[in-house]
Amino acid sequence: MLDLQQLSSFLAVVRAGSFVGAADATGLSKAAVSRHVAELEAHLGVRLLHRTTRRLSLSEDGQRFHERAVELVGQLQELEAEAASTGGEASGLLRINAPLSFGNLHLAPLWPAFLEANPRLAIDVTLNDRVVDLVEEGYDAAVRITNRLDPSLVSRRLATTRVVLCASPAYLAAHGTPAHPRELAAHQMFAYSYAAGGDDWTFRGPDGDVTVRVAPRIRTNSGDTCRTVALQHQGVVLQPDFIVGADLASGTLVELMPEYRSNELGVHVVYATRKHLPMKTRRLIDHLVEAFASPRW
Repeated sequence: MLDLQQLSSFLAVVRAGSFVGAADATGLSKAAVSRHVAELEAHLGVRLLHRTTRRLSLSEDGQRFHERAVELVGQLQELEAEAASTGGEASGLLRINAPLSFGNLHLAPLWPAFLEANPRLAIDVTLNDRVVDLVEEGYDAAVRITNRLDPSLVSRRLATTRVVLCASPAYLAAHGTPAHPRELAAHQMFAYSYAAGGDDWTFRGPDGDVTVRVAPRIRTNSGDTCRTVALQHQGVVLQPDFIVGADLASGTLVELMPEYRSNELGVHVVYATRKHLPMKTRRLIDHLVEAFASPRW
């Protein structure tokens, strides 16, 4: 089995380009570094380094071994960071981004318990519906509600939410209840600005997909605004059930054309990389996964 001390000394020599430089970097004596490399070569039965009075260079076997050794050490470091993230206390500042309505309705109630469980942690929560750049803007994690995740990010699905076409009973009593998506053109519509399809609303029905172009009286970047105008009997909205679910359950809003379904979206927590995942981010992920095991909506 490989000796990790011998392996570390070998990698230090390659990085530094000399035994003296490796000794300085590791805090070992030059003799100890030289001995570690010699013992490693003897164990493997190959020459890893070509030594001359002027320079060191990797042999062909040394080049192959070095590539695999760097990969192995990286995996060991990742394993160590992962193990460390599951125990001990999280500390420092955790920066989180989330959609506005979802953050207010479903994340805000989670923060007291999260902070109580992590007393050395502080959080900075930014709520907006803009897709932020986690790395450039310095966020540790974000909640995204979409089926189009950035492939460069790591994600964990927390839940799903169904987008529902709905209106109030009073509005429907005054203006009639549409039976087909094409009839929406005769109704007052209120639209969410960041909807993936824009003003083209697509529904899956008994005869396949139906897409209609709507002409919103109000277009807003707030799902809460859409909900409010619908509750005031002003028109028809297309909103996720994490916003209107309680209204549908109470009957203050009514789902329209249930045989024509809109999107079901994933609710995800996303972060930049699995490597060296900070304990504070791991604790956040675990807290959210547990909290959304049975979504309230």
